[in-house]
Amino acid sequence: MWIGSMGMALIASILKRSREDSNVETVLWYPYDTGMFVSSSFDKTMKVWDTETLKPAEVFEFESNIYNHHLSPIARKHSLIAVGTKNPKIQLCDLKSGSKIHVLQGHKAEVLSVRWSPRYEHILATASADSKVKVWDVRRASGSLFSLDQDNGDKSKSSSEAVNTAHNGRVNGLSFTSDGLFLLTTGTDDRMRLWNSATGENTLVNYGKVCNESRKGLQFTVSQGCSPEFVFVPCGSSVAVYVLHTGELVTMLRGHYNNVDCCKFHPDHQELYSGGKDGNILAWVPVLRASDMEEESDQKNKVHNLLPRHDKRKTKK
Repeated sequence: MWIGSMGMALIASILKRSREDSNVETVLWYPYDTGMFVSSSFDKTMKVWDTETLKPAEVFEFESNIYNHHLSPIARKHSLIAVGTKNPKIQLCDLKSGSKIHVLQGHKAEVLSVRWSPRYEHILATASADSKVKVWDVRRASGSLFSLDQDNGDKSKSSSEAVNTAHNGRVNGLSFTSDGLFLLTTGTDDRMRLWNSATGENTLVNYGKVCNESRKGLQFTVSQGCSPEFVFVPCGSSVAVYVLHTGELVTMLRGHYNNVDCCKFHPDHQELYSGGKDGNILAWVPVLRASDMEEESDQKNKVHNLLPRHDKRKTKK
């Protein structure tokens, strides 16, 4: 069970023109220094911001709308930002040089989501409106390592169907598990799939119908440090909570008054944050079940009973 609350104060804001074609789609902290963050927008720019001055330190310009960008959470040998745009080519931008240094070619439609592996710093996953998800080693110039195949290479399919598609619609969401061993994808076929990130095998976990009408990227998230692990997916004005490895729908978190745009899990506090078109950011925290509280009480009693006698007497006073 999770409950939500609003308890956040606005420290500063950056004004922009209120036009739909300049929507800010992604904002990410630089993983190693909160003095810098990166935003990308439908105005065809990606900006690197100085947190103290709230002014751009670097601006990358593109020829088409930007759907998503991502920075590696673990990279030490590179400082690349992967960028997915309306153009099928994935751009790799170097923070150190301030330039676009490489292009990954292979998709046939706009790239809606990009994610670096949290396990291997050179591994990148990309999702496209062409129904495909590709996994790349950015050190290689010969193309992607493999494309995810929802049928796991089923040879019984006719040649026209066996084209290694991850979904039967636009693939608009990607998320690695915290250990990087699995990759989750969402598509407009109302399906979510869990893949072995090393082999590309579809694990065939059945999450049922996962409503997804987004024409842009779907920003969902996976828990970290929970047992079992959960997946949090925007679903209309609610957030659907699934058990990662069984597909069970645990609950629907309701609190927003309009569609939920994104959600993010904070592993240090075991909290979920969700943002919606109602202009609210909600913080969701887990509530202990009665059985859990009884267990906690029993543990406290056991600890109390283990205290030396003189400590017990002091407690009574």
